[in-house]
Amino acid sequence: QVRLVEAGGGLVQPGGSLRLSCAASGLIFSNYAMKWFRQAPGKERELVASITSVGGWTNYADSVKGRFTISRDNAKNTVYLQMNSLKPEDTAVYYCRAEGRNFYWGQGTQVTVSS
Repeated sequence: QVRLVEAGGGLVQPGGSLRLSCAASGLIFSNYAMKWFRQAPGKERELVASITSVGGWTNYADSVKGRFTISRDNAKNTVYLQMNSLKPEDTAVYYCRAEGRNFYWGQGTQVTVSS
C-alpha cells in the first residue's frame, strides 16, 4: 500500500519560513518524479514545484520562484519543500504527489501565513 505523509505545516508570520516534508512508503521512491501542489480556499489546486526522480531537474511556479526550493533524499524516501519569504497568499493546503507508472497523493498539510 502506497502512502505519502506530509508534515511541517503550521502558522507563520509574513516573511517567515517553513520546511515541508513528504515521506513515501510502499513504492520505489527513486522511480518517481515528485511534485508539490497547493490549494487555497475557493481556488483550484495548483502546481507549485516539481523534481525529477533523481533530482537533476526542478521547476517552479512563477509565484514561488526564488522563494521556494524543492529537494529530495532518495535514501530517506522523502521530498522537501523549503519555503522562505512567505506571503499571506501562500496560505493553502499543500499536497505532495508521486508521479510514475501511477499517481499518488498525500493527505495535505495546512500552511497559514498571517500576522
